[in-house]
Amino acid sequence: MSTTAAAPLSGLRVIDLTRLLPGPAVTMHLADFGAEVIKVEDTGDGDYLRGFPPQVATGDGASANPSFVALNRGKKSLCLNLKDADARDALLHLVERSDALIESFRPGVLARLGLGWDVLHARNPRLVLCSLSGYGQHGPLAQAAGHDINYIALAGVLDQIRAQGRPAIPNLQLGDVLGGTLSALSTLLIALLGAQRHGQGRWVDVAMTDGLLAHHVFPLAELDAGVAPVAGDTLLTGGVACYGVYETADGRHLAVGALEAKFWQTFCAVIDRPDLASRHWTAGEAPGSAAARDTVETVAAIIRAQPRAHWEQRFAAVDCCVTPVLTPAEALAHPQSAARGIVHRDAGATWIGPLAAMRGDGGSHRVGPARAVAVGAHTRELLQAAGVGAEAIDALIARGAARG
Repeated sequence: MSTTAAAPLSGLRVIDLTRLLPGPAVTMHLADFGAEVIKVEDTGDGDYLRGFPPQVATGDGASANPSFVALNRGKKSLCLNLKDADARDALLHLVERSDALIESFRPGVLARLGLGWDVLHARNPRLVLCSLSGYGQHGPLAQAAGHDINYIALAGVLDQIRAQGRPAIPNLQLGDVLGGTLSALSTLLIALLGAQRHGQGRWVDVAMTDGLLAHHVFPLAELDAGVAPVAGDTLLTGGVACYGVYETADGRHLAVGALEAKFWQTFCAVIDRPDLASRHWTAGEAPGSAAARDTVETVAAIIRAQPRAHWEQRFAAVDCCVTPVLTPAEALAHPQSAARGIVHRDAGATWIGPLAAMRGDGGSHRVGPARAVAVGAHTRELLQAAGVGAEAIDALIARGAARG
């Protein structure tokens, strides 16, 4: 992590009580841009993601899941048992000196720990509290457990991702990272900007299911138009030939995104079928219609006749939104990824960052290598800086209410 004054979020302090993927990914992005992120784990299991398989050596004599290493890069570690009154008081000392706190407990847990919004706001009126959960702080499902598959199912997203006529589970956690991470990141930063401008913190209630619904733009628009979207029959799910995935002769695939008529015309020229140029949705070939399905099958047969490398070579010289379907390993090795300089490997983990390039003053912001967060590595340092006495810290550690 860059700690220079040039880092956009230098001087911002964030307390992170989250685990697993969505919350740690929020603070990963903040740390990448210079924020001081204090990862707080309990004295028991801590962040469950540490122990998930597979495991890699972290360079400190321990091991961890590579995802944990990547998500928690550049953070400081504080280990406290928040069920202990003195440990909670120590955390509140940090709250007084922080800008934001993010948590992902079930609704009500933070308050039962004696760390609810009223308590936090009283200790630091400028603090932004971000509560990240599956279904939000209220509603009939507020207390229900869930994972990514449940959130995308309830938001109507899983229904729109299909293979062989059945819902297909994507290996990109859309509920966690779109509904959760990016929704929380944006609203947290908005609230921090408001606190900076007006001097008042806010409690931000982020529900992953809400975030998915808010971004499910096209299916909701189809409902407004009186059309129930059926995956495979709509414009963006394979209902037209110009926008779909086609198998090649070697069992690989091409992604065709020739959505505009000009791109479709070029596509048809490359596959030596200019006669298909008029068979486009803008010319009246309705998505999901018998005519559209016939065009899809015609194009599929053409693409299936040659291996992927053949089509890559033919489409390389033209601009019509056709790309190979890459494996994750191929994506990491692709020249575009290399040119962007976003792929990093350190401490046994591959990680991508920063979220976006930031340029100015003759240079661009870069992030440093990933480092696994050793449990409690910064407990003494952080508590001492927050005004907790050395004897009090020793007492916390001695009775197992802290670790460091």
